[in-house]
Amino acid sequence: MNHHQRKILHSVFAHPINANLEMKDISAVFNGLGAETETRTKNRVAVKLQGRETTLHLANHTLTRAEVTEVRKFLEACGVTAEAFPV
Repeated sequence: MNHHQRKILHSVFAHPINANLEMKDISAVFNGLGAETETRTKNRVAVKLQGRETTLHLANHTLTRAEVTEVRKFLEACGVTAEAFPV
């Protein structure tokens, strides 16, 4: 993962929840973690990481707090923590 991707990862796990993240940045984090992404219908993307899968909405805007929480929970379920990737 490069420096920018690590900063975004730390933003996902920040408290309070950061609602100023874009889907393209989240996709870059997934790619940096080695996730497989697949575009599906109706602006959705399937993400497979460490044997787990989720489907996220491809937004052209910043993510809502609920969407950031969903990404955070998925990463936690995959065993990804911000501490493992220091900035």
